[in-house]
Amino acid sequence: MEHIELNGKTVLVTGSAGFIGSNLVLSLLKTISSIHIVGLDNLNDYYDVNIKNWRLKEIEKEASLHPSSSYTFIKGDLSDAQLINTIFKDHEPDIVVNLAAQAGVRYSITNPDAYISSNLIGFSNILEACRHSYDNNKKGVEHLVYASSSSVYGTNKKVPYSTDDQVDNPVSLYAATKKSNELMAHAYAKLYNIPCTGLRFFTVYGPAGRPDMAYFGFTNKLLKGETIKIFNYGNCKRDFTFVDDIVEGVQRIMQGAPERKNGEDGLPLPPYSIYNIGNSHPENLLDFVSILQEELIRAKVLPEDYDFEAHKELVAMQPGDVPITYADTSALERDFHFKPKTTLREGLRAFAKWYKDFYE
Repeated sequence: MEHIELNGKTVLVTGSAGFIGSNLVLSLLKTISSIHIVGLDNLNDYYDVNIKNWRLKEIEKEASLHPSSSYTFIKGDLSDAQLINTIFKDHEPDIVVNLAAQAGVRYSITNPDAYISSNLIGFSNILEACRHSYDNNKKGVEHLVYASSSSVYGTNKKVPYSTDDQVDNPVSLYAATKKSNELMAHAYAKLYNIPCTGLRFFTVYGPAGRPDMAYFGFTNKLLKGETIKIFNYGNCKRDFTFVDDIVEGVQRIMQGAPERKNGEDGLPLPPYSIYNIGNSHPENLLDFVSILQEELIRAKVLPEDYDFEAHKELVAMQPGDVPITYADTSALERDFHFKPKTTLREGLRAFAKWYKDFYE
Protein backbone atom coordinates (compact mmCIF):
# COMPACT_ATOMS: atom_id res chain seq x y z
CA MET A 1 0.00 0.00 0.00
CA GLU A 2 1.27 3.45 -0.89
CA HIS A 3 0.86 6.10 1.80
CA ILE A 4 -0.56 9.41 0.59
CA GLU A 5 -0.04 12.56 2.63
CA LEU A 6 -3.22 14.67 2.35
CA ASN A 7 -1.56 17.91 3.43
CA GLY A 8 -1.22 20.34 0.52
CA LYS A 9 -3.22 18.08 -1.82
CA THR A 10 -6.16 18.88 -4.09
CA VAL A 11 -9.14 16.59 -3.53
CA LEU A 12 -12.22 16.37 -5.75
CA VAL A 13 -15.30 15.21 -3.82
CA THR A 14 -18.34 14.49 -6.01
CA GLY A 15 -21.67 14.52 -4.21
CA SER A 16 -20.24 17.13 -1.84
CA ALA A 17 -23.70 18.38 -0.80
CA GLY A 18 -24.76 14.80 -0.09
CA PHE A 19 -24.92 13.12 3.30
CA ILE A 20 -21.52 11.38 3.29
CA GLY A 21 -19.86 13.88 0.92
CA SER A 22 -20.61 16.97 3.01
CA ASN A 23 -19.45 15.27 6.21
CA LEU A 24 -16.23 14.17 4.49
CA VAL A 25 -15.53 17.74 3.30
CA LEU A 26 -16.12 19.07 6.84
CA SER A 27 -13.80 16.46 8.32
CA LEU A 28 -11.02 17.16 5.80
CA LEU A 29 -11.22 20.91 6.50
CA LYS A 30 -11.12 20.30 10.26
CA THR A 31 -8.32 17.73 10.35
CA ILE A 32 -5.88 18.55 7.51
CA SER A 33 -3.91 21.76 8.01
CA SER A 34 -3.76 22.73 4.32
CA ILE A 35 -6.03 21.11 1.75
CA HIS A 36 -7.74 22.24 -1.44
CA ILE A 37 -11.17 20.74 -1.93
CA VAL A 38 -13.28 20.95 -5.06
CA GLY A 39 -16.88 19.90 -4.43
CA LEU A 40 -19.27 18.91 -7.20
CA ASP A 41 -23.02 18.35 -6.76
CA ASN A 42 -26.07 18.77 -8.97
CA LEU A 43 -28.32 19.60 -5.98
CA ASN A 44 -31.16 17.57 -7.50
CA ASP A 45 -34.54 17.39 -5.79
CA TYR A 46 -34.56 13.63 -5.13
CA TYR A 47 -35.01 14.81 -1.53
CA ASP A 48 -35.42 18.14 0.27
CA VAL A 49 -32.87 20.56 -1.23
CA ASN A 50 -33.04 22.66 1.99
CA ILE A 51 -31.02 19.95 3.72
CA LYS A 52 -28.40 20.04 0.94
CA ASN A 53 -28.21 23.84 1.16
CA TRP A 54 -27.87 23.62 4.96
CA ARG A 55 -24.93 21.21 4.53
CA LEU A 56 -23.28 23.57 2.02
CA LYS A 57 -23.63 26.49 4.47
CA GLU A 58 -21.99 24.39 7.20
CA ILE A 59 -19.08 23.73 4.82
CA GLU A 60 -18.75 27.43 3.96
CA LYS A 61 -18.68 28.30 7.67
CA GLU A 62 -15.99 25.68 8.32
CA ALA A 63 -13.93 26.70 5.27
CA SER A 64 -13.86 30.33 6.47
CA LEU A 65 -12.06 29.17 9.64
CA HIS A 66 -9.14 27.65 7.68
CA PRO A 67 -7.35 30.32 5.62
CA SER A 68 -4.56 27.91 4.58
CA SER A 69 -7.12 25.62 2.91
CA SER A 70 -9.59 26.30 0.12
CA TYR A 71 -13.02 25.04 -0.84
CA THR A 72 -14.56 25.52 -4.30
CA PHE A 73 -18.11 24.40 -4.97
CA ILE A 74 -19.26 23.63 -8.51
CA LYS A 75 -22.92 23.02 -9.25
CA GLY A 76 -23.08 20.50 -12.05
CA ASP A 77 -23.81 16.97 -13.12
CA LEU A 78 -21.51 13.96 -13.10
CA SER A 79 -22.98 12.86 -16.43
CA ASP A 80 -21.69 16.06 -18.11
CA ALA A 81 -18.39 14.81 -19.56
CA GLN A 82 -17.29 18.27 -20.70
CA LEU A 83 -17.74 19.68 -17.20
CA ILE A 84 -15.82 16.79 -15.59
CA ASN A 85 -12.94 17.23 -18.05
CA THR A 86 -12.86 20.98 -17.36
CA ILE A 87 -12.72 20.39 -13.59
CA PHE A 88 -9.79 17.99 -14.03
CA LYS A 89 -8.00 20.42 -16.36
CA ASP A 90 -8.51 23.46 -14.11
CA HIS A 91 -7.91 21.85 -10.72
CA GLU A 92 -5.73 18.77 -11.43
CA PRO A 93 -6.98 16.75 -8.43
CA ASP A 94 -4.49 14.46 -6.66
CA ILE A 95 -7.27 12.41 -5.10
CA VAL A 96 -10.80 11.83 -6.32
CA VAL A 97 -13.58 10.67 -3.99
CA ASN A 98 -16.64 9.78 -6.07
CA LEU A 99 -19.67 9.81 -3.77
CA ALA A 100 -22.15 11.31 -6.25
CA ALA A 101 -24.74 8.73 -7.22
CA GLN A 102 -28.44 8.30 -7.51
CA ALA A 103 -29.12 6.55 -4.22
CA GLY A 104 -31.93 4.37 -2.96
CA VAL A 105 -33.10 0.86 -3.78
CA ARG A 106 -36.83 1.55 -4.06
CA TYR A 107 -36.51 4.64 -6.27
CA SER A 108 -34.52 2.57 -8.78
CA ILE A 109 -37.60 0.44 -9.41
CA THR A 110 -39.63 3.44 -10.66
CA ASN A 111 -36.88 5.77 -12.00
CA PRO A 112 -34.20 3.62 -13.64
CA ASP A 113 -32.94 6.39 -15.97
CA ALA A 114 -31.55 8.44 -13.07
CA TYR A 115 -29.33 5.49 -12.09
CA ILE A 116 -27.99 4.88 -15.58
CA SER A 117 -27.16 8.58 -16.04
CA SER A 118 -25.49 9.18 -12.67
CA ASN A 119 -24.11 5.81 -11.60
CA LEU A 120 -22.94 4.45 -14.96
CA ILE A 121 -22.37 7.36 -17.36
CA GLY A 122 -21.25 9.66 -14.53
CA PHE A 123 -18.77 7.13 -13.16
CA SER A 124 -17.47 6.41 -16.64
CA ASN A 125 -16.74 10.17 -17.03
CA ILE A 126 -14.75 10.11 -13.77
CA LEU A 127 -12.73 7.06 -14.88
CA GLU A 128 -11.95 8.64 -18.26
CA ALA A 129 -10.86 11.89 -16.62
CA CYS A 130 -8.61 9.95 -14.22
CA ARG A 131 -7.11 8.07 -17.17
CA HIS A 132 -6.29 11.27 -19.05
CA SER A 133 -4.89 12.93 -15.93
CA TYR A 134 -1.64 11.03 -16.74
CA ASP A 135 -1.40 12.42 -20.30
CA ASN A 136 1.89 14.15 -21.22
CA ASN A 137 3.67 12.34 -18.35
CA LYS A 138 1.75 14.22 -15.66
CA LYS A 139 1.63 12.76 -12.15
CA GLY A 140 -2.15 12.66 -12.39
CA VAL A 141 -4.60 11.12 -9.93
CA GLU A 142 -2.88 9.26 -7.09
CA HIS A 143 -6.01 7.53 -5.80
CA LEU A 144 -9.63 7.17 -6.88
CA VAL A 145 -11.92 6.23 -3.99
CA TYR A 146 -15.53 5.54 -4.90
CA ALA A 147 -18.76 4.55 -3.19
CA SER A 148 -20.14 1.11 -3.76
CA SER A 149 -22.87 -0.34 -1.54
CA SER A 150 -23.75 -3.28 0.68
CA SER A 151 -26.68 -3.83 -1.70
CA VAL A 152 -24.27 -5.61 -4.11
CA TYR A 153 -24.49 -8.66 -1.82
CA GLY A 154 -28.10 -9.12 -2.95
CA THR A 155 -29.59 -12.36 -1.67
CA ASN A 156 -26.30 -13.85 -0.44
CA LYS A 157 -27.15 -16.32 2.30
CA LYS A 158 -23.69 -16.36 3.91
CA VAL A 159 -23.19 -13.78 6.66
CA PRO A 160 -21.26 -11.75 7.53
CA TYR A 161 -20.78 -10.44 3.99
CA SER A 162 -17.16 -10.62 2.90
CA THR A 163 -15.52 -8.82 -0.02
CA ASP A 164 -14.30 -12.30 -1.05
CA ASP A 165 -17.90 -13.44 -1.69
CA GLN A 166 -19.34 -13.74 -5.19
CA VAL A 167 -21.78 -10.87 -5.77
CA ASP A 168 -23.57 -11.79 -8.96
CA ASN A 169 -27.18 -11.69 -7.76
CA PRO A 170 -28.31 -8.06 -7.47
CA VAL A 171 -31.97 -7.65 -6.52
CA SER A 172 -32.29 -4.01 -7.63
CA LEU A 173 -31.00 -1.85 -10.48
CA TYR A 174 -29.27 0.32 -7.86
CA ALA A 175 -27.26 -2.71 -6.71
CA ALA A 176 -26.51 -3.64 -10.31
CA THR A 177 -25.09 -0.16 -11.03
CA LYS A 178 -22.87 -0.33 -7.94
CA LYS A 179 -21.54 -3.75 -8.91
CA SER A 180 -20.94 -2.31 -12.41
CA ASN A 181 -18.90 0.52 -10.87
CA GLU A 182 -16.62 -2.06 -9.22
CA LEU A 183 -16.14 -3.90 -12.54
CA MET A 184 -15.49 -0.66 -14.45
CA ALA A 185 -12.95 0.49 -11.85
CA HIS A 186 -11.20 -2.89 -12.03
CA ALA A 187 -10.89 -2.62 -15.82
CA TYR A 188 -9.47 0.93 -15.60
CA ALA A 189 -7.10 -0.06 -12.79
CA LYS A 190 -5.78 -2.89 -14.98
CA LEU A 191 -5.64 -0.99 -18.28
CA TYR A 192 -4.37 2.40 -17.10
CA ASN A 193 -2.79 1.61 -13.72
CA ILE A 194 -5.20 3.90 -11.83
CA PRO A 195 -5.15 3.09 -8.09
CA CYS A 196 -8.84 2.50 -7.26
CA THR A 197 -10.56 1.61 -3.99
CA GLY A 198 -14.26 0.80 -3.77
CA LEU A 199 -16.16 1.13 -0.51
CA ARG A 200 -19.25 -0.92 0.25
CA PHE A 201 -21.18 1.23 2.73
CA PHE A 202 -23.64 -0.40 5.12
CA THR A 203 -26.83 1.56 6.06
CA VAL A 204 -25.39 4.97 6.93
CA TYR A 205 -27.37 7.17 9.34
CA GLY A 206 -26.92 10.33 11.40
CA PRO A 207 -27.72 14.07 11.60
CA ALA A 208 -28.68 15.80 8.33
CA GLY A 209 -29.04 12.42 6.64
CA ARG A 210 -31.20 11.47 3.70
CA PRO A 211 -34.95 11.84 4.33
CA ASP A 212 -35.61 8.71 2.23
CA MET A 213 -33.80 6.60 4.84
CA ALA A 214 -36.08 4.68 7.21
CA TYR A 215 -35.13 6.42 10.47
CA PHE A 216 -35.72 9.88 8.95
CA GLY A 217 -39.00 8.90 7.29
CA PHE A 218 -40.17 7.24 10.54
CA THR A 219 -39.48 10.46 12.44
CA ASN A 220 -41.41 12.61 9.94
CA LYS A 221 -44.40 10.26 10.08
CA LEU A 222 -44.45 9.85 13.87
CA LEU A 223 -44.37 13.64 14.23
CA LYS A 224 -47.41 13.94 11.95
CA GLY A 225 -49.22 11.19 13.87
CA GLU A 226 -49.07 8.84 10.88
CA THR A 227 -48.46 5.08 11.05
CA ILE A 228 -45.00 3.74 10.22
CA LYS A 229 -44.61 0.48 8.31
CA ILE A 230 -41.93 -1.86 9.60
CA PHE A 231 -41.02 -4.28 6.83
CA ASN A 232 -40.53 -8.04 7.09
CA TYR A 233 -42.63 -7.86 10.28
CA GLY A 234 -39.72 -6.22 12.09
CA ASN A 235 -37.33 -9.08 11.35
CA CYS A 236 -35.03 -7.10 9.05
CA LYS A 237 -31.53 -6.68 10.44
CA ARG A 238 -29.33 -3.82 9.30
CA ASP A 239 -25.69 -3.06 9.93
CA PHE A 240 -26.42 0.58 10.86
CA THR A 241 -23.24 2.67 10.59
CA PHE A 242 -22.97 6.20 12.00
CA VAL A 243 -21.86 8.78 9.43
CA ASP A 244 -18.82 9.96 11.46
CA ASP A 245 -17.49 6.39 11.45
CA ILE A 246 -18.01 6.13 7.69
CA VAL A 247 -16.16 9.42 7.14
CA GLU A 248 -13.22 8.40 9.33
CA GLY A 249 -12.97 5.17 7.35
CA VAL A 250 -13.07 7.02 4.01
CA GLN A 251 -10.45 9.52 5.14
CA ARG A 252 -8.07 6.78 6.25
CA ILE A 253 -8.58 4.84 3.02
CA MET A 254 -7.90 7.97 0.91
CA GLN A 255 -4.39 7.91 2.42
CA GLY A 256 -3.70 4.28 1.50
CA ALA A 257 -3.73 3.64 -2.25
CA PRO A 258 -3.36 0.12 -3.65
CA GLU A 259 0.25 -0.29 -4.77
CA ARG A 260 1.17 -0.13 -8.44
CA LYS A 261 3.29 -3.17 -9.24
CA ASN A 262 3.95 -5.55 -12.11
CA GLY A 263 3.11 -9.23 -12.23
CA GLU A 264 5.33 -12.08 -13.38
CA ASP A 265 4.49 -11.27 -17.00
CA GLY A 266 5.90 -7.75 -16.57
CA LEU A 267 2.45 -6.21 -17.03
CA PRO A 268 0.83 -4.09 -14.32
CA LEU A 269 -1.29 -5.89 -11.74
CA PRO A 270 -4.48 -3.86 -11.20
CA PRO A 271 -3.94 -1.52 -8.20
CA TYR A 272 -7.45 -2.23 -7.00
CA SER A 273 -9.14 -2.97 -3.69
CA ILE A 274 -12.60 -3.15 -2.13
CA TYR A 275 -13.56 -2.74 1.54
CA ASN A 276 -16.72 -3.08 3.55
CA ILE A 277 -17.41 -0.15 5.88
CA GLY A 278 -20.04 -1.21 8.36
CA ASN A 279 -20.57 -1.74 12.05
CA SER A 280 -20.23 -5.55 11.79
CA HIS A 281 -23.02 -5.65 14.36
CA PRO A 282 -26.46 -5.94 12.71
CA GLU A 283 -29.39 -4.57 14.71
CA ASN A 284 -32.99 -5.69 14.55
CA LEU A 285 -35.19 -3.04 12.94
CA LEU A 286 -37.69 -3.17 15.84
CA ASP A 287 -34.90 -2.46 18.36
CA PHE A 288 -33.67 0.36 16.16
CA VAL A 289 -37.14 1.91 16.06
CA SER A 290 -37.57 1.58 19.85
CA ILE A 291 -34.29 3.42 20.52
CA LEU A 292 -35.22 6.05 17.92
CA GLN A 293 -38.54 6.66 19.68
CA GLU A 294 -36.82 7.00 23.08
CA GLU A 295 -34.30 9.48 21.68
CA LEU A 296 -37.01 11.52 19.90
CA ILE A 297 -38.85 11.81 23.23
CA ARG A 298 -35.62 12.74 25.01
CA ALA A 299 -34.90 15.48 22.41
CA LYS A 300 -38.51 16.71 22.82
CA VAL A 301 -39.33 16.02 19.18
CA LEU A 302 -42.15 13.74 20.40
CA PRO A 303 -44.16 14.23 23.61
CA GLU A 304 -43.41 12.13 26.73
CA ASP A 305 -46.69 10.22 26.49
CA TYR A 306 -46.45 9.36 22.78
CA ASP A 307 -48.42 6.17 22.04
CA PHE A 308 -45.87 4.41 19.88
CA GLU A 309 -47.74 1.09 19.64
CA ALA A 310 -50.70 2.81 17.99
CA HIS A 311 -48.47 4.19 15.22
CA LYS A 312 -46.62 1.13 14.01
CA GLU A 313 -47.65 -1.56 11.58
CA LEU A 314 -45.68 -4.72 10.84
CA VAL A 315 -45.83 -5.58 7.12
CA ALA A 316 -44.28 -7.98 4.59
CA MET A 317 -40.97 -7.48 2.81
CA GLN A 318 -40.63 -4.90 0.00
CA PRO A 319 -39.35 -5.80 -3.50
CA GLY A 320 -35.62 -5.13 -3.85
CA ASP A 321 -35.00 -5.35 -0.09
CA VAL A 322 -32.90 -7.96 1.69
CA PRO A 323 -33.57 -9.44 5.16
CA ILE A 324 -30.12 -8.78 6.62
CA THR A 325 -26.99 -6.73 5.95
CA TYR A 326 -23.90 -7.64 7.94
CA ALA A 327 -20.36 -6.50 7.17
CA ASP A 328 -17.19 -8.49 7.62
CA THR A 329 -14.81 -5.59 8.28
CA SER A 330 -11.69 -7.63 9.09
CA ALA A 331 -9.80 -6.31 6.01
CA LEU A 332 -10.49 -2.70 7.05
CA GLU A 333 -9.23 -3.44 10.57
CA ARG A 334 -6.15 -5.25 9.23
CA ASP A 335 -5.12 -2.62 6.65
CA PHE A 336 -6.25 0.62 8.32
CA HIS A 337 -6.55 -0.31 12.03
CA PHE A 338 -10.08 1.01 11.95
CA LYS A 339 -13.39 -0.25 13.25
CA PRO A 340 -16.60 1.82 13.58
CA LYS A 341 -17.38 2.42 17.25
CA THR A 342 -20.49 4.63 17.61
CA THR A 343 -23.37 2.87 19.37
CA LEU A 344 -26.87 3.03 17.95
CA ARG A 345 -28.07 5.08 20.91
CA GLU A 346 -25.27 7.66 20.57
CA GLY A 347 -25.91 7.95 16.84
CA LEU A 348 -29.69 8.27 17.10
CA ARG A 349 -29.31 10.77 19.95
CA ALA A 350 -27.19 12.96 17.65
CA PHE A 351 -29.81 12.64 14.90
CA ALA A 352 -32.74 13.49 17.21
CA LYS A 353 -30.94 16.60 18.50
CA TRP A 354 -30.17 17.77 14.94
CA TYR A 355 -33.76 17.12 13.85
CA LYS A 356 -35.10 19.22 16.71
CA ASP A 357 -32.75 22.11 15.86
CA PHE A 358 -33.25 21.94 12.09
CA TYR A 359 -37.02 21.71 11.97
CA GLU A 360 -37.96 23.73 15.02
